[in-house]
Amino acid sequence: MLGETRIGVVIPARDEAAWIEAVVGGLPPFVDDIIVIDDGSADDTGALARQARAGVHVIRNEASEGVGAAIAKGYRRARELGAGAVAVMAGDGQMDPRDLLAVLQPILEGRADYVKGERLSHPDVRRIMPAARRRAGRVLGRLTGLATGLPGIRDSQCGYTAIGARALDEIAWDTLWTGYGYPNDLLSLVACAGLRVAQVPVRPVYRGEASGIRPWHVLVILGLLSRAVARRTFVARAPQTTPSRPGARARPTSNGTPPPPAPPRAPARPDAPT
Repeated sequence: MLGETRIGVVIPARDEAAWIEAVVGGLPPFVDDIIVIDDGSADDTGALARQARAGVHVIRNEASEGVGAAIAKGYRRARELGAGAVAVMAGDGQMDPRDLLAVLQPILEGRADYVKGERLSHPDVRRIMPAARRRAGRVLGRLTGLATGLPGIRDSQCGYTAIGARALDEIAWDTLWTGYGYPNDLLSLVACAGLRVAQVPVRPVYRGEASGIRPWHVLVILGLLSRAVARRTFVARAPQTTPSRPGARARPTSNGTPPPPAPPRAPARPDAPT
């Protein structure tokens, strides 16, 4: 609990037995609800998550549904538990818990509805993050900003995020892209819902592993950005809705958007790390 806000952390994890205990056990004590989505793991990810800390909620998908679907499922569970601010941290240990409070802060202060961690401006990024990833991240950030109407986005692929109650309640989670590239699609949904976005520098964490980005990942992301443009165009042309509560700003509806052409489906395989 921070102030009067219940804090949740959603951890999507697939075959992360080597890291999940450290991730769960390293979360600060102000986290009320830890929700691990075991997305079809073939190892002991779920069991180890339960052992790492008392009261952990583990939701098991018998078959992998994709990291985007796992996060959406975790968001729904966090809201059921009463969380008013929910962060996402990967199960592979690539998100530093020391940054968690900073990522949550814009939500807690009422300055944002959705917060993106941003690695590219961190002073250690050149020392830690491979140059190819930095270049790819900058390009994808610019393209995502143009497609979504959020031109200031710098690190679109970073999965270290926080979301507030308003965004949790207003976004149609069944429309979120389920697999690799979900961060780009989620930014599109956030923008079309008229929600406020903030960015917070976070530590880049890498352990020398090979890049998970493949050529087909780029095709998927480009397809999702095309969908973002189509969604944004539809919302701009849609009739204005009546505010749902006193003082709410009338805006086009996003939940009724017909699905634009979907990007190409990737081969069935584990989701790659960002």
